Amino acid sequence: MNEIRVRSHARSELIEITAQLQEVVAQSGVAEGIVVVQSLHTTAAITVNENADPDVRHDLVQKLSQLAPREESFYRHAEGNSDSHLKTSLFGPSLTLIVHEGRILLGTWQGIYLCEFDGPRERRVAVQLVGSGNGTKK
Repeated sequence: MNEIRVRSHARSELIEITAQLQEVVAQSGVAEGIVVVQSLHTTAAITVNENADPDVRHDLVQKLSQLAPREESFYRHAEGNSDSHLKTSLFGPSLTLIVHEGRILLGTWQGIYLCEFDGPRERRVAVQLVGSGNGTKK
């Protein structure tokens, strides 16, 4: 198991972590298999989405703010971040992705994101690889 750390700078933002994850896979020596990427937090999720146009990230954050506003009279959780827990549950804490030829298999416009919903803060992301390779780490 590996771990990467990600620093967020806003309460809600999508931070691309594709390059960091590709590096973990490259260092592992796994050529074919799967990688599980998991947020170790209840207010931060993991997702795959477009990485070519930053407006997509903006639009997602804005729409989520409408769907689950920060201030709602029916929230009971005393920490004031019930919206963050809800958003994380909508996206999910983890992804399982295919590793092919020593790289995470992604489409042309896809990137992997840590979805921060209760920042800014440092986040931990666990990375577990399962598969086979040439047996040597790069």
